[in-house]
Amino acid sequence: MAKSPSKRTAEPELFSHAETVVPAPEARPAPAKKKAASLVKSAAVSKSRQAAAGAAATPAALSGATATDNRPTAEAGSPTQPPADRLNEIFDGLKQKSTAKQAIFRNTQAAFDCLRLVSQELVVELTRRLTPLDSSVLIEYRSINDMEYHIRFSGDLLVFVMHSNVVTFPDDYGPMPSSYVAADFRRRFFGHIMAYNFMADSIKYQRLNDPGYLVGRLLVNIDNHYFLEGVQQLELPDNDMSDNAITPSAMRLFVESAMIAAVNNDLIAPLLPEIQKISVKQKLENQQVSRGSKVGFSFSHQQSFE
Repeated sequence: MAKSPSKRTAEPELFSHAETVVPAPEARPAPAKKKAASLVKSAAVSKSRQAAAGAAATPAALSGATATDNRPTAEAGSPTQPPADRLNEIFDGLKQKSTAKQAIFRNTQAAFDCLRLVSQELVVELTRRLTPLDSSVLIEYRSINDMEYHIRFSGDLLVFVMHSNVVTFPDDYGPMPSSYVAADFRRRFFGHIMAYNFMADSIKYQRLNDPGYLVGRLLVNIDNHYFLEGVQQLELPDNDMSDNAITPSAMRLFVESAMIAAVNNDLIAPLLPEIQKISVKQKLENQQVSRGSKVGFSFSHQQSFE
């Protein structure tokens, strides 16, 4: 028997024509009409507020200069000319105070140079007298810069420092209440030179925690007069600043007194409980446990004022 031709198997239909799937519409954001309207409204409110603030602002706040004396202000970046009274005030301040301070600075610098010269002379004289007795006693002068120099003698070091600024003091301090200062307001300003006493080995071995002591301070005014204040060991003369003109002999007396005060201020060894412990930092920084310290000075003011 002949085989009947095989029927082609029909591919199964996944969906019938009646069940054709229509793709679901994509989700779209809701119209932003309300949001846009809200933003427009907010912007309008903001602009109205800015306009109100601009109307309320003073012209001086919107211009390049502050209005004074009811004068019109300039545009931003174009300041008006300052009133003449302010210019006169600035001019008077520069003419009187600034000019006086420049003169005081020059006087202080001249006094410091005078101290340098008398210090070098003292070092030469002391070296000539001490060397035949004991050549191991070292006395030397060393210039550090224009505003500092050192005098080293034995284990002491005097550091003289000139400050670069001109200063003043409260009305009840030092020479301020005197009639001499009250007679000229320019005498209220001073240049100042300080003398500190350190142990020489503190500098040599860089023992940064070792203290130094203020021995004296020299105040210089516009008249080239000085006021000397310092420790009791300086044995300051009892006189008035109006009579104290800066002279080489007066500067030499200051240096000699500072050296005497330093020599007479002996080292005191630390007590045993104070040196029972030492930190690694102290050891690394070469801070010897057995180092001594100065007794310190009693500071006083021994000049009279009129």
